Formats: sequence, structure tokens, C-alpha cells
Amino acid sequence: MRFIRINSLLLITCLFSLGSFAQPKVLDGVIAIVGDEIATKSEVEIKYTALVTQGADINDNTRCEVFEDLMFSKLLLNQAKVDSIEISDSQVEGELDRRIRYYIGQFGSEEAMERYYKKTIPKIKDEMRKSLREQLLIQGMQGNITAGVKVTPDEVDQYYNNIPKDSLPLINAEVEIAKIVAYAPTSQATIKAVKDKLREYKKRIQEGEKFSTIAVLYSEDTESAKRGGEIGFVGRAEVEPEFSAAAFSLKEGQVSPIVKTRYGYHIIQLIERRGTKVNVRHILLKPKLDPKSMEQAKRKLDSIANLIAVDSISFANAAKRFSDDEETNKSGGLLVNPYTSSSMYSMDDLDPSLFFVIDKMEQGEVSLPVQIQDPRSKPGYQLIMLRKRTEPHKANLKDDYQKIKSAALANKEQEELQKWIQGAINNTYIKIAPEYTKGCKFQQDWKTAIQ
Repeated sequence: MRFIRINSLLLITCLFSLGSFAQPKVLDGVIAIVGDEIATKSEVEIKYTALVTQGADINDNTRCEVFEDLMFSKLLLNQAKVDSIEISDSQVEGELDRRIRYYIGQFGSEEAMERYYKKTIPKIKDEMRKSLREQLLIQGMQGNITAGVKVTPDEVDQYYNNIPKDSLPLINAEVEIAKIVAYAPTSQATIKAVKDKLREYKKRIQEGEKFSTIAVLYSEDTESAKRGGEIGFVGRAEVEPEFSAAAFSLKEGQVSPIVKTRYGYHIIQLIERRGTKVNVRHILLKPKLDPKSMEQAKRKLDSIANLIAVDSISFANAAKRFSDDEETNKSGGLLVNPYTSSSMYSMDDLDPSLFFVIDKMEQGEVSLPVQIQDPRSKPGYQLIMLRKRTEPHKANLKDDYQKIKSAALANKEQEELQKWIQGAINNTYIKIAPEYTKGCKFQQDWKTAIQ
């Protein structure tokens, strides 16, 4: 059985549709109507070319499969709107930010990504936003259809036992890690120095100097500084809450008071308001790193590591009591993979700064204090514990039960989705251009819709 590939195709083509890849030149046109949704020839060609670019196996029926997957997505999208499924702006912006971070990670930097697409990050976001909202609506509809589907332990065993032994997947080496973080305290003197400079810059702007000129010269956001501090049109959820609150309260040309975010301290100038978005410039300054504060953070972790070493406290309890990282301290320092929602990370997916710390560690070992390398984080140190390590192996119920359970559940959800789709085909107005389906081998029966 060929399972529906709606999610994977949408993910593959999310950036592909920005227009930077060499896409086939086709005359566009409507090739199907599904309820109130239309499917166009260009949508099929873009998705087909995306598969080719990704190195997928291509055969004589691939374009037909892409067309049918597009029809499935239109069915789900149409029903999502009929059922009034709601996707908030904050959901869209949160997912958009997550994907942009992932793509930046693949390119290596924001600058590399912008060079490749010849577009700024805000422009890329603008071009992704509509299709992403539709993706989330489709996923929401799928979630509604499969909400009651569950698998029992017996069904997980049966699913595993039905996989031919020579077809069991190879699981890469994975690790489970936890951390305790100590941020370097920022001295009041360094904060005051930054605020004094920003007040000076604001005064110069009010006396007639251009905000953009001062941003180019002094802003520590190097990417926006190249554009005179301009970050492009953003919605409320696309930037830090404190930044958003200040930016959306300004009048055109007005400069904000000093605003603190996790990145540092800013002054902001409104360029233009357009609907629910604003275009602003900003100047960012960061308090200078105090070597004494860094040493203080390191000493704190040395003390905690000594307590753990003599069994005075467990690593998990120490993380809950002492770690400064609010995202992990409540879970005993455990890191969660944002792409799988699992605590296990493939070694290939780890940030290089973590990879080299744990590469030679034994299971249960705690590292020495390691300086934080993430530029988005506050400066400081972290203790890393390797909680678990698996070697590359064929999937088995003992080591990979949760993965196999997830696969069994996904299989059962697909079966439920297939039933829903056949019913939806029979109960939805569908019209398909016959010339686009010649020679196709479809998974579902579309005959009544081909006119």
C-alpha cells in the first residue's frame, strides 16, 4: 500500500516554491476542483520537480502520485475550512520561526541563506506564510480524523513481527543528554554603559542624525546593521515579546525608549505600519562580557559537579535546584529534540559544540564545565551529562520500543485516513480534467470526478 505523503511533500516543497530553484516553465491552469479549492498544473510540477531535486525514486507513475497527493491535500484543506478549524497567527509564526531556524542551520548562517535565495529572511518568511498556514490547516484536519486512534502493546508487537527481518531499519547511533547551566551574571556597570550609549544615540537621532547611519556604525546586530538597522515587515509573534510591544506602540519615525530582550538592549524606530505588520529599524548593543562573571559561573558549576561526584545530589535534582536554563531545569536538565519531540538525538543532528564534548564520554559521565557557544544564548558555562548512548543497530523492541510504537501508530492512522478520504471523495464536489490523468494508476477511485 502506498501511504499518503502529504506532510513530507509539503515539507520538501516549503522552500522550493520560493522561486530560487530552476523550475519548469509551464503554462499554468486549473486541472482540478475539490470543493472550494482548486489544484493547478504548476502545483504539480513544482512538487514533482522538488522530488527530482531531492533525489527521490522517479518512475512513469510518479507525476500521477504527486497529482493524487495534491488532491488528498485539497480534500483535507477544503474540509478543514468547512469544519472551521482555526490556526492562530501565533501558531503560524511559531512554526515559521522553527522552520527558518532549521533552514538556517542547514545553510550555516542567515547570511548564507539570504545569499542563496537573494532575499532577506523577512521576505522569505512573507513568501512562506500563506502555504504554511494551509499546511497547518491540513495537519489540523488530519489530527481531527486520527484523534481517537491508539495502539495497544499487542498491536505494537504484531506490527514489529510483521516486518521482514531483512527489512528492519538501521537505527543510527543516538544519545540522550542533560545539562546544568550557569549564566555569567551581568554587572550593573556594563549594563549602565550600554544604556548610556543608547541614550546618546537616541539624542543624536533626535538632533537630526539618521538612525540608519548610526545603526550601520554601531549596532551589534551585524546582519540588520548592513541595512541601516532595518529588519523588514514583521508581525507581533515574529520577534521577542518586549521588542514587539515597543515596536507596535510607535508612530512613524518615532524612536522607542531602551528595550531589553534576551539578545541585549535596543532602541527601535518605526519606518512603516502595514496592516498587522510593522517595518522597523533597530540598534542592538550587548553588555560586554566580564571575565570575572564568567569565572563566577564556572566556579558555581565546579561546586555542583563536586556534589554530584560524591553522590550528595543527583544530576537531575541539581539541575532542578541550580540550573539557570528555564527550558530544561524542570525536567532535570533533559534536552528534548525539537524535530522529533524525543529525548534521543542522532549524533549527526547534534550541535557541533555538544558533539565534541560527548563524543568520548561514557554513559553516565558528567563533563567539566563547558563554555556555552550558542550565540543566541546568554554567556556562561554548562555541565553536560551523557545519560544514554546507543550504537548503530537493527531496530528491536527492547531498545527502540517507542520508535516502533510510533511507527505502528502512524500506520494505523494512515489506515484511518485512507477510509476518511474514500468517504470524502464520495461526498465532495470534485471535477478533474481528464487529459491530466491519462495512463495514471491511482490509489483511490477518481473515475466519477474525471469529466
